[in-house]
Amino acid sequence: MADAQSEARRIGEVIRQARVLQRRSQKDVAAALGYRQSKVSRLESGRGTEDVRVLREIAQVLDIPPHRLGLAAAPDASPADPGTEDMHRRTFLAASVAALAAPPPSSTAAHHDLIQVLLPGTSPVVTGQPLGIDELRDRARAVRRMFCMCDYAELERTLPGLIADLRQAAGGSSGSAEASGLLATAYQTSVSLLLKRADQGNAWLAAGRAMAEAERAGDPVVLAASVRVHAHVLVREKYTAQAVNLVRHTADQLTGFYDQRSPRYLAAVGLLLLRGATAASRNGDRDTTQSFLTEAKEVARYAAFGRPDAWANFSPTNVALHEVSAAVSFGDAGIALHTARPLMRRHIPVPERRAALWVETARAYSQQGRLADGYQALRIAESCAAQDVRRPAVRELVADMAARDRRRALPELHHFSRQLGVPA
Repeated sequence: MADAQSEARRIGEVIRQARVLQRRSQKDVAAALGYRQSKVSRLESGRGTEDVRVLREIAQVLDIPPHRLGLAAAPDASPADPGTEDMHRRTFLAASVAALAAPPPSSTAAHHDLIQVLLPGTSPVVTGQPLGIDELRDRARAVRRMFCMCDYAELERTLPGLIADLRQAAGGSSGSAEASGLLATAYQTSVSLLLKRADQGNAWLAAGRAMAEAERAGDPVVLAASVRVHAHVLVREKYTAQAVNLVRHTADQLTGFYDQRSPRYLAAVGLLLLRGATAASRNGDRDTTQSFLTEAKEVARYAAFGRPDAWANFSPTNVALHEVSAAVSFGDAGIALHTARPLMRRHIPVPERRAALWVETARAYSQQGRLADGYQALRIAESCAAQDVRRPAVRELVADMAARDRRRALPELHHFSRQLGVPA
């Protein structure tokens, strides 16, 4: 499975490089193929398709030798056996969701320490004497705050020690249930960080750990959050239908009786529903996306806001942010921008969410070919959270925009691209 995942990513990179070298946008290539931009994006991310014809078409449009995409050379006299070719490619098209082939994107000591503490069978080194549950709770809140503030470097340095101390506490006799819940939360934060780093392989490790500790804790709120990050990894790996089913199954057991639920419970359910909306939109399912968003709005009617902790991430504003993101996923740039404009004037207290608004706005502008506006949106996102703009997904967006500026009419965009280390 590791070889399959590696081959899929190699082919996606071949397609991306061919497109960038020709200074063509994803939208331009998609138009030539008669598909949506998201189709090309999925191919470049290594998710591919079982329809070999699509790969042959993109090979022709981008002038890629067929063998570089794992295809047999075009036959001269007799047609290729599609069944044989399909079998040739099936090894990587059916890659398991549990494949851990992705190499870590960083070789820093902090990243290495984080991965080590996630590996099964390891005995992490604790930071000192066993700590009380109150101190551990404060530290767990602190790492969530680091994520919301987009301080990813410090978060990566802090998580290993916290996880080690929580594992020690969860293994003890006193307060082990709450310690397991806090440990699950630390693993959830690790998933979110690793996905920001585009390290899906190790994110699976953290997601599995989070689910196991959530089950030990027996807290439905912690379980909902663990399911949410698990679904997030599924979406990143393009297993969107599975993510939708996972969220739907879990949410069905948690929704209802909102007037009797705590703010913490409501926020966990609301965030889970928003993850379902993201998964459904990436799956191209408008009805299910709208269903999840409608449910999330209903939860938001009962939730309490303005609390200075991680649960404050769920609010009507965050629901609207996901509406923007969904519209971008469907290629509805005009709807996305219309939805985003009121949010631009609204106070969004969490930097990670503020940056998300402007990044999605940049994507919408890019879909419309408004590169100058997209560049300005990205610079605003950078002012909100500089480290967030340097994550791989945003760097890829910048590179794509710069590649589309064939006449170099926006030198500032190309300078920004070079600053991020992704010159077109």
